[in-house]
Amino acid sequence: MTTSEQNLASGQGWHVSDVVCTAGAGDSPFEEEHRTFCVAAVTQGTFRYRTRQGMAMLAPGAILLGNSGACYECGHEHGAGDRCLSFHFAPAYMEAIVAEVPGARRPGFATPRLPPLPALAPLLAEAEAARETVDSDAFEELGLRIAAAAVVVAAGTANVGRAPSRRDQKRVAEAVRRIELDADQPISLAELAGETATSPYHFLRTFRHVAGMTPYQFLLKTRLHRAAVRLRTSDEAISAIAFEAGFNDLSTFNRRFRREMGQAPGAYRARRRIV
Repeated sequence: MTTSEQNLASGQGWHVSDVVCTAGAGDSPFEEEHRTFCVAAVTQGTFRYRTRQGMAMLAPGAILLGNSGACYECGHEHGAGDRCLSFHFAPAYMEAIVAEVPGARRPGFATPRLPPLPALAPLLAEAEAARETVDSDAFEELGLRIAAAAVVVAAGTANVGRAPSRRDQKRVAEAVRRIELDADQPISLAELAGETATSPYHFLRTFRHVAGMTPYQFLLKTRLHRAAVRLRTSDEAISAIAFEAGFNDLSTFNRRFRREMGQAPGAYRARRRIV
């Protein structure tokens, strides 16, 4: 079986990769072992997946579920090739996620896959867009959200938690101030969670509940707002403003600015001469 795997992003206890398989009906099934917990979104093609939890046919929109240490087999009797966005989590990392999901008891999936579900469609589209736009910074949050969603659905629980406490609200406020202070620097979700002495998933869930958006979304909005102000108040090169705001390349800045502000940075700056 011919497969290629490109690492897209990684952190302590997790990584995400773009896995492309070109095997066809004439190729022998592929046998392997999950070295970590795996939650993989199928984005192209179909294939058969068999593990001790059962056998399933996976198609675009479905999510492959793999337990750490479990052997599995993939085959392509019904068509050639597939592509997956594959998130991998170390056992301790997954345990921390499960501990924060109401109703979930322990790491481990009892089913080999989740079918395409409307509730998961927006999240999977966001993940695929991050892959296509090489937005590696988004994957830390996306991995946590996808893993938690898989745990919730597989366990048959509703993701309903308690309202944030005053202590949680204080933690979010401190994180917001940290992001505002260092928005031009790389800030990871794990780093923010560590500073509040909480797990990354608990921090992510609490931040979304309190602030109405994820930490990464807030960081991007802060960077874009500051860049917009600079575009209106200075004659610096757009590339210099983008880099000073915390963006690593100009194309990413241009794309995100247009999405947020409704027009390209140059057009936005030109309006100051008209207004």
